Amino acid sequence: MNHPNGHVILEKLKSLPPERVAEVEDFVDFLRARYEERSATRTATRAAELAFGRIWENEDDAAYDAL
Repeated sequence: MNHPNGHVILEKLKSLPPERVAEVEDFVDFLRARYEERSATRTATRAAELAFGRIWENEDDAAYDAL
C-alpha cells in the first residue's frame, strides 16, 4: 500500500468482524466507481470542449460571447 497510513488502515481492517469488512469493501467499491465516473465525465467534457471549440469560436458567433 503506497499511502503513508496504509499500514494503520490495514491494521484497523484486521480488527473488524467479517461483516464490517464487507461493508468497508462495498464503500471502497462505491468510492472507486464514483471516482471513475467523475474521471470519465471530465475526459468527455475536455474532448467535447476541443471538438465544439472549433465550431463555437467563429466571428459569426462572437456576439454571443459577450452575453
